[in-house]
Amino acid sequence: MSADATNPAAPGPVAPAEPRRRARPRIDLRRLGRAALLGTATRDRLPDAISHVVEAHRAHFPDADLEPLRRAYLLAESSHRGQMRKSGEPYITHPLAVTLILAELGAETTTLTASLLHDTVEDTDVTLEQVGKEFGEEVRYLVDGVTKLEKVDYGAAAEPETFRKMLVATGNDVRVMSIKLADRLHNMRTLGVMRPEKQKRIARVTRDVLIPLAERLGVQALKTELEDLVFAVLHPEEYARTRELIAENAARPDDPLAEVAEQVRGVLREAGITAEVLIRPRHFVSVHRVARKRGRLRGCDFGRLLVLVNEDADCYAVLGELHTCMTPIVSEFKDFIAVPKFNLYQSLHTAVALPRDHADAPGGTPVDGEVVEILIRTHRMHKVAEAGVVALGNPYAPSSEEQSAGDGERADPTRPGWLSRLLEWQRAAPDPDTFWSTLREDLAQDREITVFRPDGGTLGLPEGATCVDAAYALYGEDAHACMGAWVNGRLATLGTVLKDGDTVQLLMGQDPSSEPSREWLEHARTPTARIAIQRRLAARPSPAEEAEGAGNAEDAGKSRKSGNTGGAAAPAAAASVPSRAGDAGPPPAREAGAAAGAAPRGASVLVVDRPRANARLAGCCTPVPPDAITGFVVRGGAVTVHRVECATVARMKSAGRAEVDVRWGDTTACRVTLLAESFDRPHLLADLTEAIAREGVEIISATVSPPVRQHVRHTYTLQLPDAAGLPSLMRAMRNVPGVYDVSRTQP
Repeated sequence: MSADATNPAAPGPVAPAEPRRRARPRIDLRRLGRAALLGTATRDRLPDAISHVVEAHRAHFPDADLEPLRRAYLLAESSHRGQMRKSGEPYITHPLAVTLILAELGAETTTLTASLLHDTVEDTDVTLEQVGKEFGEEVRYLVDGVTKLEKVDYGAAAEPETFRKMLVATGNDVRVMSIKLADRLHNMRTLGVMRPEKQKRIARVTRDVLIPLAERLGVQALKTELEDLVFAVLHPEEYARTRELIAENAARPDDPLAEVAEQVRGVLREAGITAEVLIRPRHFVSVHRVARKRGRLRGCDFGRLLVLVNEDADCYAVLGELHTCMTPIVSEFKDFIAVPKFNLYQSLHTAVALPRDHADAPGGTPVDGEVVEILIRTHRMHKVAEAGVVALGNPYAPSSEEQSAGDGERADPTRPGWLSRLLEWQRAAPDPDTFWSTLREDLAQDREITVFRPDGGTLGLPEGATCVDAAYALYGEDAHACMGAWVNGRLATLGTVLKDGDTVQLLMGQDPSSEPSREWLEHARTPTARIAIQRRLAARPSPAEEAEGAGNAEDAGKSRKSGNTGGAAAPAAAASVPSRAGDAGPPPAREAGAAAGAAPRGASVLVVDRPRANARLAGCCTPVPPDAITGFVVRGGAVTVHRVECATVARMKSAGRAEVDVRWGDTTACRVTLLAESFDRPHLLADLTEAIAREGVEIISATVSPPVRQHVRHTYTLQLPDAAGLPSLMRAMRNVPGVYDVSRTQP
């Protein structure tokens, strides 16, 4: 974790030239190292080496008890004594630097105590039991959460399994990840003497995993610096060009942003609004993005204005004054106060266009129609925007006025929606490689949308999610039975991409043995959906094998396609039914967990000329009484029953497969698949399902294909109590307005 850190003075990536916030002078780690070894360590006073940490901590928590910090430092210093970093510095400088980063962000005492000790269990003889006994269970849990798993035990899986362990720990306490992020930031700051290939490997993991996690936890101060350091390692030439652009802009004699800031201060003074107006220079990656987007950069592109006020209402008052006195760019306005981002971020974003003749501005410097971006937020919002979950102090402590939700932050930041979803799917990830690749894909989806359920509840999903994702997010593995969806009151396919604010109603079947379609994998965007679908498909034999046995998989796939036109789950390829072997006795007992599930209620009885055979109705032609039928023995000894005109029958005969004599028994209940063709119109699916229900027929599964030139195909697998009712059912479906044909699926 920290053994890879190196000398900050060595060649390599460097932090941005200009500070992003008012900060203390850069700390001399070598001096800290000497203080760690030679400084006072008496039991009645704080060691000199942690004076910087104490100063930063007192700025946020004036009354904090510093005794745990003193004891943690003494244990860390004595445990790491004699260990050196690759740069030659005493090892204790690393936990000190990590703790200082967190102290400046406003972390509370427990987090700082764990940060000082975060490498002791991994790199020294200190045990978790000792940490728990000396500092309590909270500190023990945090230290355990960030402790690496050993490569000796896990081999190549050590890194992904370490992250899995860390994420599970973060699910119970988000402070685990804040310590890890600060640890990685210090290691990235001091990456210079590593081999180039190792620098790039560490930078790629930081880019793919830790930066997205910092963004999702709202810790912008860490995220932006990590982005710049990764940029320097992975794109050194572009980093150098961006650095030159920033240096050239800083050397200009005039600063248009300073002039506009003075204008804004004057406007707010006249309006009687108390506010602080600051210039926020863009960090390197932000400047690079703006340059790629706009081409030539001008003075106002190198930063933004930040207006800080005391109350939420003042934010809107500032916005009104600025839009009154300046020309707003409507498309750039965003209200993240009324609708906060999923990572706790709140602010008003706007942009104003400066007049081309700007000579009357203070200083008299003309500005050629530039655009200035302005952020407006309260001081509390600014603290959360910079430090995210770290700014919440201890989010697990009893609520206090400091931590109340009165500022508009979500009531429970300890388990945001994205983290709950991540923890859910990682349990199902079968191996470290799948977990590692899926984690990177999941974190790459850095925007979240909110969709509404008909009952008024909400569902958070990543941008680009579909109805398939919504189904698995709501119902878990029960979503295998999903038949379709309504989006904003209109029938939609399960592959429909959802937008922020959509209302989604999912149509669920009742058959517990329903199977997801393989096509759903093309629509699934969330790991929860993909892993659930893959597990279900892998656990069941393919429909091709059930329909035709070994050697006929391709033909069976074509037959299945003729009865499943897309969208929702297809019926099982061969439905099991009770059977009688001649009149020799009762039907054989079904094997527990058989692929097709329990026999359908009231299914037709088949008489099979084969002792103790298990008969199954083929899904390619779905025979029902009084169809002429024949059977073939497939893998496992079961008999698959087809209509005699089914194309599969001819193929199996030509392949030399022997027929088995089968006939219908006394019971006339049956399962059948019908194809309804219609014109596209609202509420059509609801009207069709209502017509089917009025006939007393049970819907086992349904498929709705995407509309093609306003024509829609619906495929239903139905359980009829009596086959004689089939003509009446088909007439009822044809009478639904918009439906122009209903037919049995053709082989």
